Amino acid sequence: MKRVLITGAAGFLGSHLCDRFIKEGFHVIGMDNLITGSLSNIEHLFKLEHFEFHHHDVTTFVHVPGELDYILHFASPASPIDYLKIPIQTLKVGSLGTHNLLGLAKVKNARILIASTSEVYGDPLVHPQDEEYYGNVNTIGPRGVYDEAKRFQESITMAYHRFHGLETRIVRIFNTYGPRMRLNDGRVIPAFMGQALRGEDLTVFGDGLQTRSFCYVDDQVEGIYRLLMSDYVFPVNIGNPDEITIKDFAEEIIKLTGTDQKVIYKDLPVDDPMQRKPDITKAKEILDWTATVGRAEGMKKTFEYFKNLTQEELYKSEHKDFSKHIRK
Repeated sequence: MKRVLITGAAGFLGSHLCDRFIKEGFHVIGMDNLITGSLSNIEHLFKLEHFEFHHHDVTTFVHVPGELDYILHFASPASPIDYLKIPIQTLKVGSLGTHNLLGLAKVKNARILIASTSEVYGDPLVHPQDEEYYGNVNTIGPRGVYDEAKRFQESITMAYHRFHGLETRIVRIFNTYGPRMRLNDGRVIPAFMGQALRGEDLTVFGDGLQTRSFCYVDDQVEGIYRLLMSDYVFPVNIGNPDEITIKDFAEEIIKLTGTDQKVIYKDLPVDDPMQRKPDITKAKEILDWTATVGRAEGMKKTFEYFKNLTQEELYKSEHKDFSKHIRK
């Protein structure tokens, strides 16, 4: 049985990746320091023989006993609320954490996939964004802690590939959504849905004409899995190119939730990108991948998930005793 280490396993994407690799017949080792992740996301896996969880911060030395075939590095704050609140940890997990895991991959002779982001393109001057675009990033702006952590992550990964011959993969993840997102994580979809569920007006920053392209989590996980199993070592965009303005998206959410809230406007945050749309030519050609879940279908599934999370259930999910499942 092949063994895979998934860091950030208790997070949104990490938990879905754990599900996928269990389904594919792997022994899955999940690792998370739980700064932004929640064990409730992987609670259903604790009873399985071929899943184990390690409560550990990858910015310190990482040791995993036994053989490893694959490593997926998804440990990082991913929302503006998180990485603006914990900027130093964000930089450390992208630099020290990545260095530690590349070293582990070298020792174990494992293939490693690094989770990068569309934020490496910054506020782009080309549209849509393809993998050859170098980006337009403010290194000293408030968002720079996340953007530059990911850019460094890509650089050191390619250095390990070129210098040590390590098998590496890099996925550039565009806006992804679905069940297990946190209502309070600050990203546009949970923010809008949380406001709708609480009967609050929906907050749009700027004039709302900035665009985003949203990819459902099942499509994202499929793209990541195909990239890991491919022979391609350079970055690949995985995202849904169906682009929409934030203003129009807010109206879609109001219609979906059946509420009658207004849209209110606030000042645009510093360095908030005005356009975000992936060029997925490489993903199509190299991985035979494209997004298959439309926004209407995906948003309906996501809203059902949020709608079923009562306040009581949210409280319980954050305060269950998971200690017997955790390996320090």
